[in-house]
Amino acid sequence: MAVRQIVNLLRGSVELEVQGAFPERFLNLCAQRGVAFWGVEWPDSHTLRLTVAWTDRAGLGELGERTMCTVTRRRRRGLPPFLLGFRHRYALLAGLCLALLVTVVLSRFVLVVEVEGNHRVADVVILTELQRLGLGPGTYGPGVAAREVANEAVLRMEDIAWMAINIKGFQAQVLVQETLPRPETVNETVLGDIVAEAPGIITHIEAWSGDAAVEEGATVLAGDVLIRGSIQMDPPQWSENPILWMPVRAMGQVEGRTWRTLTAVIPLEAEVKRYTGEEKSGWSLTFLGRRVNFFQNSGIPFDRYDKISRTWCLPQPKSGGLPVFLCRETWREYETVSLPVEEGAARVLLEERLAEQLAALLGEDGREVSRSFSAEVADGQLAVTLTAECVEELGRFVPAVPAETAP
Repeated sequence: MAVRQIVNLLRGSVELEVQGAFPERFLNLCAQRGVAFWGVEWPDSHTLRLTVAWTDRAGLGELGERTMCTVTRRRRRGLPPFLLGFRHRYALLAGLCLALLVTVVLSRFVLVVEVEGNHRVADVVILTELQRLGLGPGTYGPGVAAREVANEAVLRMEDIAWMAINIKGFQAQVLVQETLPRPETVNETVLGDIVAEAPGIITHIEAWSGDAAVEEGATVLAGDVLIRGSIQMDPPQWSENPILWMPVRAMGQVEGRTWRTLTAVIPLEAEVKRYTGEEKSGWSLTFLGRRVNFFQNSGIPFDRYDKISRTWCLPQPKSGGLPVFLCRETWREYETVSLPVEEGAARVLLEERLAEQLAALLGEDGREVSRSFSAEVADGQLAVTLTAECVEELGRFVPAVPAETAP
């Protein structure tokens, strides 16, 4: 919008239609009186249309009589005629003034805090820490020391390396950069052995630190030492000195074949919910973190119930929404009844759970060679057993027991 159009909108204007024998004389008299006009149009030789400023509208009817023309007001535009419409509508005028006042006042407060740039640290963690430091919905924007708050937040959160806070009107934009994940380190000062985590057959062993205690193809039990936490130090040739052993932290890789057996049980009769049809509802309004309930605090009249919450947020053009929430909470009463469980569906469920449990045990480096399931029903329960042949990492580090604490 051009500057001239903005000025005309603020000062107001009136569009006139002048009809008569000599409408050009009307223009000449307006120019002599200093009346500002623009947008002149000639629909025909006896009709003139023009726009004059709102403050110059008085006296134009008299000029029309002098020039034997009829002056008709066609349209009013701008702020003055708009406000004039509230002349006898005091309630609307008061509402308009209140809306303008609220807009001016609320624009000085932070209503929305948005976090950008985080991946590992959740938004709620950052927003909670900023709330403790004095930045949150309802905070007076000009009173926030953005740089000091950002620096203090970085010191309090280990996973945040850098933070910047930009406050624009009622919106606070928080830009963060997370720290790089720390690499896993091994404390080599802690001595010990690598032992078998489960029984199996060794298919590959590689000692990085320490001496291998078994060979490939050997069968081991859980707890057997696979890599000793010591290194043999032979004496010089032709020396009568004894063989020495230097304690170290055993490190290496031991891969083996294992046979895993996992079992899960589920009852074939389960308690399920059945709603009685009785329910109770209540409304609440949350503004700037403060909640107001519109229902009496009489408690829930049900012993067993489900709570269902539905929330509406006041929308905001360029972000998720303003911190104004209207919530409806519904409490639905239910009772429990016993119903039989379909055996086929229960078996499928247990097989999926056992497969997930086996995958968690094997980790990323392990793999299945084969697996089979078996099921048995006894005493009203279904038991499913998973038997799998796997190839996995067998070794786990066990710290050595200090001499003074050894039995």
